[in-house]
Amino acid sequence: MLLTFRRWRRGRPFWGGLITIGAGAEIAAIPLAPLKVMVLQGVTGVVSVMMGLVLVLMGLSAWFAPYYRGLAGVLAVLVAAGALVLSNLGGFFVGTVVGVVGGSLIFAWQPLPPAARSDPPAEPDPAPDGDPDAGPDVEPDGTTSPRTYDAPASRDADAAPPRGADRLAGAGGATGAQGPTADPPTP
Repeated sequence: MLLTFRRWRRGRPFWGGLITIGAGAEIAAIPLAPLKVMVLQGVTGVVSVMMGLVLVLMGLSAWFAPYYRGLAGVLAVLVAAGALVLSNLGGFFVGTVVGVVGGSLIFAWQPLPPAARSDPPAEPDPAPDGDPDAGPDVEPDGTTSPRTYDAPASRDADAAPPRGADRLAGAGGATGAQGPTADPPTP
């Protein structure tokens, strides 16, 4: 029983939700004084109770719908800050401060990554295609160096020049006014 609760608690922003529920209960409880006092408060007592209920709702949604934690955290902070102005100084500052902390904890919570597999990953095959030279080059000091790229063999002399070669040489060809000039022969 305890193990299942612990697993459930770790899968959601539990402490942020608990703190936010406490802040909502504190903000809502102050106006729920005896009936004579509540009648004197008027509409502000209703607003205080509603803000407290919204904070409790945000704390519960963090528990039971943790994928809405961003929305619940931001709304909890906004309602707690609004309670400072609209609800008896936010439960005499205590409810506002606790609500902002709880909403921040809800917003900041991140789920744990899936547990790593217990078996280590298999070693990669250094030569996947059967070529012994396909793996990385290992230097004498044990470090690996990147493979060098062997350039393809040069083109045949009678093969056509690469596309765009005429543009490189200029409009007048290799000896034209715009093309590159040859170095004078050395004696």
